[in-house]
Amino acid sequence: MSDIFPVNGMDSVVFAVGNAKQAAHYYSSAFGMRLVAYRGPENGSRDEVAYVLTSGAARFEFRGAVRPGTEVARHVAEHGDGVIDLAIEVPDVDTAYAHALAQGARGLSEPQVLEDEHGKVVVAAIATYGETRHTLVDRSNYSGVYLPGYLPAEPLVAAPDVKNGRLFQAVDHCVGNVELGKMDEWVEFYKRVMGFTNMAEFIGDDIATEYSALMSKVVADGTRKVKFPLNEPAISKKKSQIDEYLEFYGGPGVQHIALATNDILGTVDRMREAGVDFLDTPASYYDDPELRKRIGEVRAPIEELKRRGILVDRDEDGYLLQIFTKPVQDRPTVFFELIERHGSLGFGKGNFKALFEAIEREQDLRGNL
Repeated sequence: MSDIFPVNGMDSVVFAVGNAKQAAHYYSSAFGMRLVAYRGPENGSRDEVAYVLTSGAARFEFRGAVRPGTEVARHVAEHGDGVIDLAIEVPDVDTAYAHALAQGARGLSEPQVLEDEHGKVVVAAIATYGETRHTLVDRSNYSGVYLPGYLPAEPLVAAPDVKNGRLFQAVDHCVGNVELGKMDEWVEFYKRVMGFTNMAEFIGDDIATEYSALMSKVVADGTRKVKFPLNEPAISKKKSQIDEYLEFYGGPGVQHIALATNDILGTVDRMREAGVDFLDTPASYYDDPELRKRIGEVRAPIEELKRRGILVDRDEDGYLLQIFTKPVQDRPTVFFELIERHGSLGFGKGNFKALFEAIEREQDLRGNL
């Protein structure tokens, strides 16, 4: 059976932020990313600036408003800093866009060709949950640094002192939060519009604590290069992390971005040194004999994981190591995950309870539980 919506992978994660210059510096210094491109008033963008940063195959773009009244300024005012675009690289934008619209997707931008001396890029865009969009990108005939209209830029800080100068290598998955009762609608959207399959689902006791609960399903393309978990709140005694997000973001949106690293211990150490806050994991998590029995042998001593608060999970395919940051902006909305995979294709199901209890502790400190 042919792939009805082939994808090459994630192209970029695009953020709208209140201060793009400072965001670029933060993600350079704290996340070890490298500034590679810029667009602003100096090269024809009168209302908006944009900084493009990379780390391996991961690419982030931070957009900020130069003047009030722009779409970026409105978005930040309503939602705070957040993700506005999960761009996907596809081999044929025209075909992908036509198929998406035929299957009921809402088009935001018809296919167009952007050209400069480095070649051409074809782009189009469709809407997904909330105000999030998927820009479809074909850059196979382009040799420039990012897109036409963007200039090459020099790094803001020195590369981290690690192998290849990168703290992480790729975007592993991007998680969306939607309203109660909407998760299955969006799962069906990705199946119908993009031919994605339901890779995993977590419901009931899988994903609940004494106080809060949520439901989650994961959709992915056939090659598993693009993975989108989708969460909705579940009925519970207190306000869940999804409820908190929806309240403070002002609706559905991207909750967190998981970054794939091949050295989670070194990455956590360097990000902590640079001021990144991670969720605390209680010592009891590591002292549980059932955990040690379940995870077996992993590449790092459990004491080293405990010292850093790194979680471990194992399934039939292997194991993974993961840790989560606290929210990275003033509103308790977007955060990041670091994940190191050793065969496992999962999402840390065995850690959900410990993770959500850690999030609840933070919610309680904010007065939002």
